[in-house]
Amino acid sequence: MKMKVLLSLLALAAFGLSSCQTMQGVGRDISAGGAALSNAASR
Repeated sequence: MKMKVLLSLLALAAFGLSSCQTMQGVGRDISAGGAALSNAASR
């Protein structure tokens, strides 16, 4: 159980560090995710 938690935390940290470094980047990522959901819902 502890190994799963550790691996999950490491994966989350790696994703967080590699995805975007600024708040502006976070905003763009959230906006892109919202647009993808909106497009999927309209199909």
